[in-house]
Formats: sequence, structure tokens, C-alpha cells
Amino acid sequence: MTSETAEKEAAKKSDSGSDSDSDSMAVQKEALMKKTKLIAENLEKLGKPAFEFFVALLPMLLKIGNNLNNLWRKLDDHIVKSLLGFAFCFFGGMFPMVFAGTQAAEQAGRVLVIQSLQELATEATRIVNESKKDDDTSKTDLLSNQDYAKHKTLFVLQKMNPDKVQAALNNIWKVWFAVISVLVVQFAQTIQMANSIAEFLKKPTESYAKPVVVAMIPPEYHQWIPVLMTWTCKTVGMTLAWTLASIKVAFASSMQGGLMLSRHGITALKARNIDLGGMLANVKDDLSATKADEYAAYGFAAAGFLFQLYNRMNPPFPLNIVLFPFTMAEWALRYGVMKASGQ
Repeated sequence: MTSETAEKEAAKKSDSGSDSDSDSMAVQKEALMKKTKLIAENLEKLGKPAFEFFVALLPMLLKIGNNLNNLWRKLDDHIVKSLLGFAFCFFGGMFPMVFAGTQAAEQAGRVLVIQSLQELATEATRIVNESKKDDDTSKTDLLSNQDYAKHKTLFVLQKMNPDKVQAALNNIWKVWFAVISVLVVQFAQTIQMANSIAEFLKKPTESYAKPVVVAMIPPEYHQWIPVLMTWTCKTVGMTLAWTLASIKVAFASSMQGGLMLSRHGITALKARNIDLGGMLANVKDDLSATKADEYAAYGFAAAGFLFQLYNRMNPPFPLNIVLFPFTMAEWALRYGVMKASGQ
């Protein structure tokens, strides 16, 4: 076989290989399109029941929120501070960004946010009531899922007050930006620690993890390996940095919350003539003249810190379900801080 013939054979093999690769990519693209279309059709089917579920759920949530707000306003100052102390003592390290963000929002415009949320809730309630009337007059139960989604979208746009919604959202955005700015400064050390850990992990990841990943991933996806390695290092760095920061916050907040809980709790109990079986009978009304509140604070602080360590800085079941909104808020604030810091 001459060299010219060998070159022709190699070219044929190369062409056949490229053809098979292109055919494989075409098959994968077609399968992806079919899967995307199927997902879109399923989402379209869920549109109508999801909207009806939202219409039924929103009034219930607003009613619960109003009842909790009214109950909170009726509590006296010592009970409120006792509850806040309990939250700081036992959950401060689990939600460090939420507690820090709440304190920042107090100065940045918490009242303005509450007013804006109330305006949005009022607007949403009005639209929901109008939507119920529309269901009766327009006979929306006879519409297909696609027509129903289109009809309700246009209906909401017609009934919504855009100026009112825009003003409320602008107020919330301004306070959010102010809170994130404060948190970026407050947690700058944590962000720097996350960057340092990620930078430190790059070399061992290239040496030990990358060969394993190269062997596992097909060759046509190898261009994603550097991105995958980078984000893995960043994820590990952020996880370790935030874990250490949470432990530090848990230690400090357990002491602060324990002291708040003991002092205001004792004051609230004595104001209602509750002595806990004689335990508070000899405690003076002036807590500065006794050490009972300090001894109780030590116990609360130790219990709160150990509780958080035992649960690995995560709310245990079933509290994780009850506190799920706070978990979402915590991750949203962490993402906002990392994004604002350019990570």
C-alpha cells in the first residue's frame, strides 16, 4: 500500500468518524427537543390547577399572616424580647444571614418593606376576588389549558394597578440593596475565606480529581471539565467558609440570646406571679441585684450552642418544614451577598 493510498484510507475513516459524531449529535438534539416539548406540555397541563390552587391558598396565607401580626402586636415587650432571645440562642447559627439582615433592615427601612408587602397583598387579594367573579361570567372551566392560561394572564394585566405594584417593588428593592450592602461588609471575612479555600483546592483538584473526571465524562463533553472543576472548588470553599462562620455566629448568638431570654423571661414570669414551683420565689425584681439571670443565661447559652452543633447548623425535623421559608431566605441572602461581592 502506497503512502497516497494510506492517506486516502485515513481520510475516509476520519470522514466516517465525523459523520457518525454529527449523526450522534443530531440524535441527541432531537431527543432533547422531544423532551423539552414534553416538559412544556406537562407544564401547560399544570397551569390551570396551579392557578386555581394559588387562588385558594393566597387568602388563607394572608389570613394567617394577619392573625400572627395581630398576636405579635398584643404581646408585651418582655415576651417579645424573650422570644427573640430564644430564636437567637437556639437558631442564630442556623440563620446567620437572616438575623443579620433583619438587624440591617431595621435601620434600612423595615417598616417601609412591611407597608409595601401589605399593599401587594391588598392588590393580590383584590385581583383574586375579581378572578373568582370572572370564572362565573366567562365560564373559564370550559376553556382549554392553553386558552385558560392566556385568558388569566391578560385578565391579571387588565386588573392590576401597575403604579401601585411598581412603587411597592421599588421600595422592597431599595431596602434589599441596602441590606445586601451591609451584609457584604459584615461578612467580607467569610467571603475572603471562601475565595482562599477555593484557590487552595485548585492544584490538588487538577492533580487528583481531574483525571478521574476525564475518565468518567465522554470526550465530547471534556470542554466542560475546567468549568466543573472551578465551580466544585468554589462550592467546597463557600460551604466550608459559611460553616465556620455559622459556628462562630452560633457561639456569639447563643450567649446574646441566652442573656435576653433569661432576663426578659424572668421579668415576664414575675410580672404574672409565676415562680416555676418556687424557683423564682427568692429572685428580686431588680435583676441587677441578683445573679439568677446570669446563671440561667449560662445554661441557655450552653444548651443553645450544643443544640446547633448537634444538628449540624440545620433545623431538625419537623422544624425544618416549619422554618423552610427562613431557610430559603438564608440562601437568598447568601447568594445575594456572594453575587454583590463579585463571586
